[in-house]
Amino acid sequence: MNLVFTGFMGTGKSKIGKIVSEKLKMSFFDTDDLIEKKSGFLISDIFKKSGEAEFRQMEAETVKEVSEKDPVVISCGGGTVLNLVNIVNLRKKGIIINLYASADVIYGRLKGENNRPLLRCEKPLIAIKKLLDFRKSVYADCDFSFDTDGLTAVEVADKILNNDVIKRLLL
Repeated sequence: MNLVFTGFMGTGKSKIGKIVSEKLKMSFFDTDDLIEKKSGFLISDIFKKSGEAEFRQMEAETVKEVSEKDPVVISCGGGTVLNLVNIVNLRKKGIIINLYASADVIYGRLKGENNRPLLRCEKPLIAIKKLLDFRKSVYADCDFSFDTDGLTAVEVADKILNNDVIKRLLL
């Protein structure tokens, strides 16, 4: 059984996924990292040079490949859930765990970063709120959901691993 982390950028998917994979002694895959390694370009450069549509195609191919592995922990990019095919592939062998945080917390976590193409705008907090609202229903299509506001990555990982239903699914 794979554990698949979804959620908006800055919710802790990569950090928490890595911690969970280490505690469970499972392999960890970050789809954004895999795309960068395979393409030889940063995500922000792919967006600039080829556009979001090309990136989303690369993302779908990467999700298909990694979702066929088992058992692994997968951290998905924030927009992965926008493509229903990705969700179908991820659900074949996995349970989807959505991580969420408030717009203000996300903004606080990301405000110093330059590598977020969708936040390269004059008012990033407003952009975050709009994207969260737009993606709300696709993020809600998950098996479990955990709030990361005010918690460390280790605390969230422990919350996930101490969830009775998740523990039973992993047996």
